[in-house]
Amino acid sequence: MTQPTMTYLITAAGAGQLCVLVASSLVPLRLSFPKELGTLPKLHRQLFWTYGGYVVATIVALGLVSLLFARELAGGSGLARAVCGYIALFWGVRLSLQTVFDVKPHLTAWWLKLGYHTLTALFLSFTVIFAVAALGIAV
Repeated sequence: MTQPTMTYLITAAGAGQLCVLVASSLVPLRLSFPKELGTLPKLHRQLFWTYGGYVVATIVALGLVSLLFARELAGGSGLARAVCGYIALFWGVRLSLQTVFDVKPHLTAWWLKLGYHTLTALFLSFTVIFAVAALGIAV
C-alpha cells in the first residue's frame, strides 16, 4: 500500500477511534452502572472505574497519535511498526470480545443494534489497518 494511502487510512482510523468514545460514553447510562455497581464493595467499584478510565485514556491516546502522527506511523520505521502492532493488538482483542459479550438483551431498539454493528465494523477496520501498517504489507 502506498504511504499516502496508508497515511489517509491511519488518519481516518484516528478519527474513528475518538468517535468510539461517543458510544462508550453512553454505556454507563444504558447499562445503569451506578445502580448495578452500587451492590459491589467500594474497592470493586473503584477498581472498575479505574480500569474504565485507563481504557478511555488509552483510546484517546491512540486516536490522537493516529491523527497527529499518521505520516510517521505509515512510514514503516521500526518504532512505527511497533506502535501500529500494539494498536492492532488492542483493537483485535476488543474485536474478539464482541463474540463473548452477551449484548442481545440490551439491543432493544434498531439504533442500538445499528450502533453495535457499526462498532464491530470499526473494531475490525482498526485491527486490519494497523495490522497492515505493522506488517508493512503492500496491498
